Amino acid sequence: MSSASNRPPIRVVVAKVGLDGHDRGVKVVARALRDAGMEVIYTGLHNSPEQVVATALAEDADAIGLSILSGAHMTLFPRVLALLEEASASDIVVFGGGIIPEQDAETLKAQGVAAIFGPGASTQSIAEWVASHVGGAEAASTS
Repeated sequence: MSSASNRPPIRVVVAKVGLDGHDRGVKVVARALRDAGMEVIYTGLHNSPEQVVATALAEDADAIGLSILSGAHMTLFPRVLALLEEASASDIVVFGGGIIPEQDAETLKAQGVAAIFGPGASTQSIAEWVASHVGGAEAASTS
């Protein structure tokens, strides 16, 4: 057995923020993360940043995956980051996906979003990224 199997499963809150009502993609990603051995908490549609952060704190999440197609990413993603900082929980990794222009994705990354997955990103690549960047995986792989 590898040392990775001795760690508890990565816990990921997957959320739709704002008024976006399209949830097929986020459900596919949630299932892929679950199938990759992670514990996934899907919050459903129409969540506020406050609800997402409260859920992540209550669930002792390692990461938050935000999905958005509405175009409000430049408001909602930074709000999640700010709320995590206010809660002294900046160690929770935030990543996102959806229809996010490359320039906005770069700005969000500079603000602290760890990764942005656009249309066409494979569920395998998302699950592999989460597995290698969340829950102490980086520290474990370098020790």
